[in-house]
Amino acid sequence: MINGQTTIEELAAQLPKKGRLMGLDLGTKTIGLALSDVERRLASPLDTIRRVKFSTDADTLLKRLKEFDVLALVIGLPLNMDGSDGPRVQATRAFMRNLSKLSPAPHVYWDERLSTAAVTRELISQDVSRAKRAEVVDRMAAAYILQGALDRLARLAATAD
Repeated sequence: MINGQTTIEELAAQLPKKGRLMGLDLGTKTIGLALSDVERRLASPLDTIRRVKFSTDADTLLKRLKEFDVLALVIGLPLNMDGSDGPRVQATRAFMRNLSKLSPAPHVYWDERLSTAAVTRELISQDVSRAKRAEVVDRMAAAYILQGALDRLARLAATAD
C-alpha cells in the first residue's frame, strides 16, 4: 500500500468480513458518493458534494467516512477511451494523494469509463427529466463504480474459498 493506494486484490485480502466501502465519482464541480451495505453486496447512491476547494471538500468527505464507518474508498478513474491517462486522471490522483495524508482509509482506483454514460442511458430509459438526471447522475455514477468493485471483490472471495 502506497499513500493509501492499493489494488483490488490487496484490498480483498485486507478487509474484514463485514464493513462498508464508499465509492467516489470525482468531477470538476461535484463529487458523487455511494455507499455499500456492510456485507458489501450492494452499492447505493448516497449524496453529491458540491466542490468548493480541496480543504472544504476533504473535510466534508472525511465527515462522511466517519459517519458511515467506511473501511476503504473506491475511486472512479476517468481514463481516456484508449486507456491512457489524461488531465482528469492526474487531477483525481492528486486529490487522492492529498486526501490520503488526512485519512488512513485505503483506496483503490476503478476504471470509470462510460459509467456516467451508462447511468444517463438508464435514467433516460426510465423517462427521468433532464433536471432530475443532473441532480442524481453523479451519485448514481459513484454507485455504478462501487458496484463494479463489489462484484470483483465477491468473485475474488469465491475463488479464495
